[in-house]
Formats: sequence, C-alpha cells, structure tokens
Amino acid sequence: MSRPLNREDMLARLMAQDRASGGDLVTLRAIVEEASELGAERMLYRMGLSDAGASEDLSELRDLLQAWRDAKASAWRAVIDWTVRGLLALLLIGIAVRSGALAPWR
Repeated sequence: MSRPLNREDMLARLMAQDRASGGDLVTLRAIVEEASELGAERMLYRMGLSDAGASEDLSELRDLLQAWRDAKASAWRAVIDWTVRGLLALLLIGIAVRSGALAPWR
C-alpha cells in the first residue's frame, strides 16, 4: 500500500511531469500553485501561526495594536491640549500684567 502524497512529493512529481511533457501551461500553473501554498505553509509554521488558534491570535493582536494606536493618539492629543491651555494661560497673565489689572494685588 502506498503512502499519501505530501506537498513536497506532489511538487516533485509535478516538476517531473513538467520535464517529461515539455512544460505545458496547465502543469506549470499547478507547480506554481503548489509551490506557493507550500511556501506559505512553511512561513506560517516558522512564525508559529500554523495551529488552529492562529486566526484568533492574529485577530487579538490586531485589536491590541489598534488599542495601542488609539491610546498613543489620545495621549498626543492630551499633550497638545494641555500645552495650548498653558500657553493661553500665560498669554492671559501677560495681558493682565501689561494692562495693570493685577495692580490691586501688589
């Protein structure tokens, strides 16, 4: 009884068939598709994303990254907001000093 073909065996057979048949377009397309799928599977395995929960893990990572981006943008907005408020307060104090409005407290 023969063992089932894995992706590497199937790719090797398709390449041998391509050499034997003179390289028709259908065989070449099948080779490219198999090689692409095999390469994608290897990369996912190397990155640790080949298990069944990988899709959920990626979704959680995307949510976490979006939350980080939102927090970072919010922090920058707060820094800018407080800076503008501080500058406006200094401007008002300067105007009050120049106009003599603070004279009664001296």
